[in-house]
Amino acid sequence: MKTATKTNSAASNRESIPNSPYLFGEKHFENPELLVGNIENFIGMAMIPTGLIGPVKVNGSQAKGEFTVPLSTTEGALVASYNRGAKACHEAGGATSICVGQGVQRSPVLKFSNLNELLTFLDWVNLELETFREITSKVSRFARLIEMRTNIEGNHLTLTFEYFTGDASGQNMVTFCTQHICEFIMENAPVKPKLWFIEGNYSGDKKATSLSFSHVRGKKVVSEIVLPKSIVENTLKSSAKAMADYWLSSTLGVVQSGSIGAQGHYANGLAALFIATGQDVACVSEASVGITRMEALPNGSLYASVTLPGLIVGTVGGGTGLPTQKEALEIMECFGEGKAVKFAEIIGAVILAGELSIAAALSAGHFASAHQKLGRKTNPQNHKS
Repeated sequence: MKTATKTNSAASNRESIPNSPYLFGEKHFENPELLVGNIENFIGMAMIPTGLIGPVKVNGSQAKGEFTVPLSTTEGALVASYNRGAKACHEAGGATSICVGQGVQRSPVLKFSNLNELLTFLDWVNLELETFREITSKVSRFARLIEMRTNIEGNHLTLTFEYFTGDASGQNMVTFCTQHICEFIMENAPVKPKLWFIEGNYSGDKKATSLSFSHVRGKKVVSEIVLPKSIVENTLKSSAKAMADYWLSSTLGVVQSGSIGAQGHYANGLAALFIATGQDVACVSEASVGITRMEALPNGSLYASVTLPGLIVGTVGGGTGLPTQKEALEIMECFGEGKAVKFAEIIGAVILAGELSIAAALSAGHFASAHQKLGRKTNPQNHKS
């Protein structure tokens, strides 16, 4: 790696990506009315540098081919690291990346006078699923109620409604649908709860939870690759055994730390992608829960995979239509309807590339020197605008 901006000529070539006047600084945002629904008390825009990695080669169910991926970050060495991982994956023929499940939840909690009342209510509510689906279809053109799960704690009942939300990340959509369902419940239930709240803090919204591994939140993506020995040694500057040994030791370390999941730095790539493409950045808290696996194979090659069960992402709504965010999605041909699964599969491949690069650096002892070279200002004095 020479510099953070010259790790791959294709990724840094503006001619290789669609016209992006806002990202390139050729056009400036001058219509605050477009921000209604995104921000209150608006005063201006926070500028975060955006770099490109790629080509990221993906063999997915909907993401097929090579993609240039924008990452917005202020952390030096991050773009270079992900780009190196992407290069290794590209040389190996690309990562297999598949979205294996979808669902977004809202979990209202209802309090009853006693357990007997709760159980009487439960007998009734379990028979109303089709009614709830009809309510959902009237509230939203895109939402579809998949299932309802229940959890009892004392005289409290949590109802977890899981929805399919199309190409939107879906948090607002599922909130509106659940509100109407709860209003129907309050009007028609044979036993009325003493009180209820639209969210009982059980759905996993904006937090890391162990429920991620038994269910899906957003989109669940699994990405894998086998890197031949020559690529591990020549591109990643390590060995399959060293990387697998590091993965095992680091996994034991993360178990001892009490972390949910076992991975290197999902949050780095996710935050950079979320900022670049107008996602709800706070959802990195649940999206970064996952499992990385690395195994040295007998022929000296390396098997690696990442499993991300909580990718809350969308290609419509939210911040995806803002100028630079829309352009960033368009670079990957992921803006608009019918693109969310494709986008999620690209994300899986990017996160896999990041895990490979950081594991290689740590296993070979290059981690500190890379950050020394790329992650520090050459001139520590204040820079004038």
